[in-house]
Amino acid sequence: MRQRLLFIGALFGAFLAVASAAVPAHADLKFAYVDVQRALNECDAGKRSKAEFQGRVSSVEAKLQRQQNEVQSLKDEIEKKGMLMNPDQRQSLQDQYVEKLKNFERDYKDSKDELQAKDQAVTAKIVHDLAQVIRTLGERDGYTMVMEKGSILWGAPGIDITDQVIRSYNAMHVTIGSVGEGAGGGISRASEQAGAPAPSDFGSAAAKRSTISK
Repeated sequence: MRQRLLFIGALFGAFLAVASAAVPAHADLKFAYVDVQRALNECDAGKRSKAEFQGRVSSVEAKLQRQQNEVQSLKDEIEKKGMLMNPDQRQSLQDQYVEKLKNFERDYKDSKDELQAKDQAVTAKIVHDLAQVIRTLGERDGYTMVMEKGSILWGAPGIDITDQVIRSYNAMHVTIGSVGEGAGGGISRASEQAGAPAPSDFGSAAAKRSTISK
């Protein structure tokens, strides 16, 4: 009986040793998160792009406002003076109104689509760069995982590395969208390991949730 108990004890000890080796120690796990929208807003590239975009928005709004004023002016003239005009004059004025209204509606839609496409394109380029920077920092500093703030419910302020990401990106002084292998980004080949999402994938996903227009 004693020998059987000793055997069972030895077997149990061996099991614990194997289990301990299979489960990594808690201290080996290192997590961080990044507020991608804040990084986008506060990095130098984001600030420049936002200023340029807002300038474009203001220019488009001014143009559309002038067109809208012309349309409204013609409408008011038709309503106030139309009955006093001869048929040809009234028809000519109505034709002008219809033409300017069509132009305004077309330009409004085109401008809206153009601005939205510009926003998405610039945002995607900067977020792509941020993704590359995040991966480089994650590999260099030995993080197990770097998460996006928008996808987690809560995170301790101490693991927020957004400021570090912003500083690293600003220090590169590169054209937006150019960070990566072969473009001075210093991305490690270790990032190609199995199971690791490509930086471009991260950039595409994060860009859908972020925008320079915020």
